[in-house]
Amino acid sequence: MQRVYMDYSATTPVAPEVIAIMTEVMSANWGNPSSQHFYGNEARQVLNRSRKQVAELIGAGDHEIVFTSGGTEADNLAIIGTALARQNKGRHLITSAVEHHAVLHAFHYLERNGFEVTLLPVDAYGQVSVEQFKQAVRKDTILISVMHANNEVGSLQPIAEIGELARESGIVFHSDAIQTVGRMPVNVDELKVDLLSLSAHKFYGPKGIGALYVRPGLSLNPLMLGGGQEKQMRSGTENLPGIAGLGLAAQMAREEMPIRVERMQQLAEHLILRIVNEIPRAYITGHPRLRIPGHTSFVFGSVDGTALLTFLDEAGIAASGAAACSANSFAVSHVLKAMGMKDELAHSALRLTLGKDSTTEEVDRLLEILPGMIEQQRMLWSLQ
Repeated sequence: MQRVYMDYSATTPVAPEVIAIMTEVMSANWGNPSSQHFYGNEARQVLNRSRKQVAELIGAGDHEIVFTSGGTEADNLAIIGTALARQNKGRHLITSAVEHHAVLHAFHYLERNGFEVTLLPVDAYGQVSVEQFKQAVRKDTILISVMHANNEVGSLQPIAEIGELARESGIVFHSDAIQTVGRMPVNVDELKVDLLSLSAHKFYGPKGIGALYVRPGLSLNPLMLGGGQEKQMRSGTENLPGIAGLGLAAQMAREEMPIRVERMQQLAEHLILRIVNEIPRAYITGHPRLRIPGHTSFVFGSVDGTALLTFLDEAGIAASGAAACSANSFAVSHVLKAMGMKDELAHSALRLTLGKDSTTEEVDRLLEILPGMIEQQRMLWSLQ
């Protein structure tokens, strides 16, 4: 059976070069970076080199990168760490209704512990309104968090405009950029962010490693206590092989960015056109243009999305219904619900995301079988 992977927003395969550098570090640079002897010095050189590679990918300085265990920890450190560090200045926080659960659950935790959270709505494209953020800001607002792009529908948010608003108001601004870093150009100065989260496994690095960009002068309460590694913000002996893998994946993404983006955009446009033209009542979700390169998502109506994914899997096509992090949940996507979509339509969601090595032949293979599956599903639906 020909197997086709179209779930790159969930995770990407680890690049062979990344596997090689991680293997080399595990075998040759196994010292503790905090040790003062030559084994520690060699490990520290790997740590410093990797920090520089990650910083260069997002236009930051080496000293502004804090390594974490992944995107979820980076989000939690940014949100909870900021709220606790600034609670004497206020206890009001603002975020959007379509954030990843790593963000939403962090805000729910703070809400249970005495903070007030304003959850702002989105439009039919899943985008937030800068004007609504302006209206929500109060004198006691200490943190705004808005994702750079939505992980389910792919829509980009007006981050720079919100960042400007936050800066004028003296509010710390965090963005979960886990879906965009390494997949499209991201620059922390242009986005006007104070904090930005990223994760290696979204751009051909290993799982279990990520980073948080922290603008100089910003204080965070650490969530991990111990030896004071990572500038006292994230204690624990560094995962050096993972960090080296993240660093090289970041360097490769920066060097190959123009080619990757162009290929994924062109292929996504081809996929969207074919699905919309060849499948009746197929609707793209999210913004039609302002979206992550290579990211497509659809709803079809009168289709059981869970069954559709099963049939695609049996045919060798790997896709997802919404966020892979919510794959074990059969509830309607909170993102599609926030966009005003009815439950029946939302239950038919299909996310098809492409990578740097995706091909036209893979898209054509999908379109050989998807229209028939949709038609069959709708016939069964009509009999219910």
